[in-house]
Amino acid sequence: MTGRWGRILHVDLSSGEYRFEEIDPDICRFWIGGKGLAGYYLFPEITRSWNDPDMPLVFMTGPLTGTLVPASSRICVMSKSPLTGAVGDCSVGGSLGWQIKKSGIDGIVVTGRSTRLCGIEISDGNVSVEDASRLAGAGTDELYSRLKEKGSVACTGPAAEHGVLFSSIMVDGTFAAGRGGLGLVSASKNLKYITVRGTGNVSVHDKERLRSASEDIRRLVAATPAITGEHGLQNCGTAALYDLISCRRMMPTANFRRTFFRPASFMNSHAFSNAYKSKKYGCNACHIRCKRIGEDGTHLPEYETMSHFSALIENDDLQAVAAANTICNKTGMDTISAGATLACFSEIAGEKLTPDRITGLLLDIAAGRGEGCELGQGSFRFAESKGCSFLSMSVKGMELPGYDPRGAYGMALGYVTSTRGACHLRAYPISHEILRKPVATDRFSFAGKARIVKIAEDMNAVIDSLTACKFFFFGCSLEEYASAYSAVTGTETSAQDLLAAGERTYFRDRIMNARCGFTSEDDDLPPRFFCEAGSSGDCIEVSPLNREEFLETRSKYYRIRGLDQNGCPLPGKAEELGLDGLL
Repeated sequence: MTGRWGRILHVDLSSGEYRFEEIDPDICRFWIGGKGLAGYYLFPEITRSWNDPDMPLVFMTGPLTGTLVPASSRICVMSKSPLTGAVGDCSVGGSLGWQIKKSGIDGIVVTGRSTRLCGIEISDGNVSVEDASRLAGAGTDELYSRLKEKGSVACTGPAAEHGVLFSSIMVDGTFAAGRGGLGLVSASKNLKYITVRGTGNVSVHDKERLRSASEDIRRLVAATPAITGEHGLQNCGTAALYDLISCRRMMPTANFRRTFFRPASFMNSHAFSNAYKSKKYGCNACHIRCKRIGEDGTHLPEYETMSHFSALIENDDLQAVAAANTICNKTGMDTISAGATLACFSEIAGEKLTPDRITGLLLDIAAGRGEGCELGQGSFRFAESKGCSFLSMSVKGMELPGYDPRGAYGMALGYVTSTRGACHLRAYPISHEILRKPVATDRFSFAGKARIVKIAEDMNAVIDSLTACKFFFFGCSLEEYASAYSAVTGTETSAQDLLAAGERTYFRDRIMNARCGFTSEDDDLPPRFFCEAGSSGDCIEVSPLNREEFLETRSKYYRIRGLDQNGCPLPGKAEELGLDGLL
């Protein structure tokens, strides 16, 4: 095979042994790579508990990783989510995917549980399991500093060691596999870190065609203002969205009780850039470089983090936002769930959180002490313990990110149909409802949203299987990446072929969740969004969602997706997708 090694590294931490699997090329082509291939290894074990030693923790690259295709160095990390009990997967940047691929393997499957804290070190074909007892309690920044000479570093922080259900796996210091608590899966295996260094070259079938396809991608990206414009991702990072979401009156504020935060204009990307004199950095193989770091070394927050540690908890202190982001990164916590859990706590306790209180609670969560013990279980379990689960703004137990669903109805549907819980990246309706890419749609209407969300989910599933960056698809399409995929692998593939692979992958996620007991009851929003209005103004009316229209649209989605009206996969659709053996 070209574009792939056809080798998967399996590490059993119970025995300390490892082996290399030569994987069937047909399986690679069927699942593409990344999310698709990671799920191939997760599926047989999905009904196990997340902390069962036999539950796999999978790191999987895509076929384009390690080549010159722009924005193709991401990696999929997958297991069962401790936070939700559903499929848990994250696409994460940095150099981990690049180094894994160059080390001569396509992915790593970790099982078992070490008797002591350990680390996995990989250098080309050499693998060792090392004693990491001395690193107990170490922050992710310290680990990266100590281990970076060994290559790319994926590690957990104190939050995972203290049982935080939304603990992250941090890659190369600041890139987070954050949502769903995959850091806790790693901690349950007593796995503190993985380091990978590779020196090999990934083979490519047609270098000239690949060069041409890559140039097409770069050309389209350069012509897309949302990416390369003055206020686009290249110049402002993902925080470019902050002003846009604010002026659309859909910024989650005060635990989603409001949708407008008056101090927002003083908390935006421009304000952070001025305060910290930031410069750019980013992932391997990406020229956009959408991450930001201040001249003092402070890693600046991305949009969702910026939103949740300001508007959502009613904090107008810029430095407190940056400090919260730093604490979460160093201790290994998902910033979205952390911010939303603080917002839920603030509403239930009737307490306005000061900057010191914000940072203090975050440190308590990561250390598993005091009030942090309860808050480390996430907003849903915390609110449920107080007898008011309805005040947790979550779906399937995962907290909503920085887009109020009353301001974008496609997002309302996308949140509930997301297989990993409330997630903006499964379908990313913000693309067409707010950024007008690829075409504009009415954000205050459910019309057409069932099919749009379904197709977008399929597309993003295959993007995560190629392990490309979703932001590039503001300017590109699967057509350009299909050409690149064909050039790399030698398997002639169309955009529709890739989309079909994405549909298979997403449907398999629905099968896994159904096997874990998820139904239509879990595909729902908190009642607040149906009975409370947002913050209308500036000629924008933000009304409560119409529940009948929402349920009708969800029903249409089920029909289009091939699910019954209980949200469970239909055998006929599984057979059509070649997945009948999975039901």
